[in-house]
Amino acid sequence: MFVMELTYTAPIESVEEEMDAHVMWLDGHYAAGIFLASGRKVPRDGGIILAGGVSRAEIEKIAAEDPFVVANVCTYRITEFIATRTSSDLSTVRDTPTV
Repeated sequence: MFVMELTYTAPIESVEEEMDAHVMWLDGHYAAGIFLASGRKVPRDGGIILAGGVSRAEIEKIAAEDPFVVANVCTYRITEFIATRTSSDLSTVRDTPTV
């Protein structure tokens, strides 16, 4: 599973100009079952996406295709973790450590 942390690198007005395209991008990855949760950080200097079911290379490619990245208004920090415990709602994305 991945925590995708977005940090805005441009004024919020520039971010807002790309918001519709970003939401469409989010919707596509929710529909594909990759994104599990997302939202704005508080204070509003970026956002967080929880994702799973793909490799590190795939999630990096997905992040690079975010309209925010294409428009150069954010950067990503991607953290991979093994979700060994989840709520029952997220039981399908639980991981089993190999070591």
